Amino acid sequence: MTALLEIDDLTVALPVGDERRTVLRNVSLSVDEGRTVGLVGESGSGKSMTVRAISRLLPPGAQTTGRIRFDDREVLDLRGEALRRYRASDVAMIFQDARAHTNPVRRIGDFLTESMILNARTSRRDATRRAIELLESVGITDPERRLRQYPHELSGGLLQRVMIAAAVAVRPRLILADEPTTALDVTTQAEVMAILMRMQREYGMAMMFITHDLELASAVCDETVVLYAGEVVEQQRSAHLHRDPLHPYTAALVQARPDIAHRAERLLSVPGHPTTAYEAPEGCSFAPRCRFVTDACRATHPPLLQIGAAGTSRCIRAEELRGRLLAPPTETAASSASAPDPAPAVSAEEVTR
Repeated sequence: MTALLEIDDLTVALPVGDERRTVLRNVSLSVDEGRTVGLVGESGSGKSMTVRAISRLLPPGAQTTGRIRFDDREVLDLRGEALRRYRASDVAMIFQDARAHTNPVRRIGDFLTESMILNARTSRRDATRRAIELLESVGITDPERRLRQYPHELSGGLLQRVMIAAAVAVRPRLILADEPTTALDVTTQAEVMAILMRMQREYGMAMMFITHDLELASAVCDETVVLYAGEVVEQQRSAHLHRDPLHPYTAALVQARPDIAHRAERLLSVPGHPTTAYEAPEGCSFAPRCRFVTDACRATHPPLLQIGAAGTSRCIRAEELRGRLLAPPTETAASSASAPDPAPAVSAEEVTR
């Protein structure tokens, strides 16, 4: 496979008052052409900030180091017309809240045809015909009437389909999907995901898919990258991540989700609260919440280690603990040299939110 997108040691710091706070730390990952990579983690882990850095949509004053290469071009060096072309034709963003990212005083037809007219130099007539075809392809009936409507006249599910149509209108090579189904009901989520995956296959696009749902990541993504405190803590094939997690944080997320195949009196939860990059301790950022923590974990910041052919993990005990991370806590308590620091419990709902 050829890497379409490569990120190396990406670090992002945002201005807060008179100081800068780090939100991403040395993030490295890649997306191959036609493949889907999922980003998973709690709120504040750096998922959305990663895709905003890729699309160069970070807030003013953001300080970025590292490299982002798209098809052998340095994205962080793009300026002016080159940056506009990159945003207009190479990458497309599907946001979590479609209603917040459409202009309420402009019709759906204007929203869909604008990029084709301005960027692809398409005539208004051809752009309108193409918009009708796109709406039909995403399952929207009576597309001519929809083009004349305003965003508030469409349901959340229909508006998210419009967002998908707009994203693929110029046939980008990479789709950045930031939790595109979170605001939808379960049935509509399934319909929207089916449409998005079909469009991806038809156009041969790569996709970076952000989600809190590990089950959805397993179904949609070829690989899953797990983020915690602004850094990558695990990366491996999605099909294996549920059965054989390589990092205690990933295992905790898996165990915090209900499983219809098994009955449980109580779901496990992760103690403490999510940590941002600028709040992380000097050692392992997950150490205060980890039931496998040792003094060595607190002493040094762990590197991202290759674990055989399975994937990578930012845990110095990854090889030792492999195959035991999903065992009940009573069976693994004795395996830790010291217990984790006491912290208030967080519900399973908050952990996987």
